[in-house]
Amino acid sequence: MRTLRFLFVRLFVCLITYLFFVGGVQAASVKFDKGVVNVSVGSTFTLDAIVDAGSDQITSADMWVLYDSTLLEAQSASSAAFFPAVTNNITAGKVYIAGLITDPSTYKTGSGTVATITFKGIKNGTATISYDCRGDVSNTSKVIKNAVEPINVINCAQNGTSIVTIGTGGSLAPTTVAAPTAVYRPQTQPTALPRTGFMDELPRLILFGSLFVLIGVGMRILLLL
Repeated sequence: MRTLRFLFVRLFVCLITYLFFVGGVQAASVKFDKGVVNVSVGSTFTLDAIVDAGSDQITSADMWVLYDSTLLEAQSASSAAFFPAVTNNITAGKVYIAGLITDPSTYKTGSGTVATITFKGIKNGTATISYDCRGDVSNTSKVIKNAVEPINVINCAQNGTSIVTIGTGGSLAPTTVAAPTAVYRPQTQPTALPRTGFMDELPRLILFGSLFVLIGVGMRILLLL
């Protein structure tokens, strides 16, 4: 009898530990390899666009990089090795980068560089390079978790920025987000749109609730014996 009680208590402790320390949300994010850059007018510099999967397994990342096109010019975006397939599109004030796996049976973990962007300083000033990350539009930064139904696990608050001083610098103006127009899509896309919110966590919550009920009933029966 004491052995059964011990097993129930042990199981309960393991579930609590998983729920709060393992099963808790440790969201992904996107960042740059440099937080501060100084460049002369007319000179170039590079920034690595990095994805950090956190504790998740991921299959793709969409990265929308914003910059002040009156101070900087994005010249190119070269693929890095983290994802086997990478594509990009550069427009005034925005660089779109998409990295994804090519084998459905694989995934990526940890952090790595998706692409390296080359910028040129146009005139004296101070600019912020950041990631467009919003929940109300489709063409925004995303990190897709490896799951039966793809889930966007990015935490916008954890994303990085880079402050660039060109020449003699100047006052720092925030990077504004333009209203979305046409959505640039790479040739290879995830098979389903990412979903976020309460419904994504509902199956896990039901599972934990059911386990807690069963444990509670079991412990009550043991106490009555």
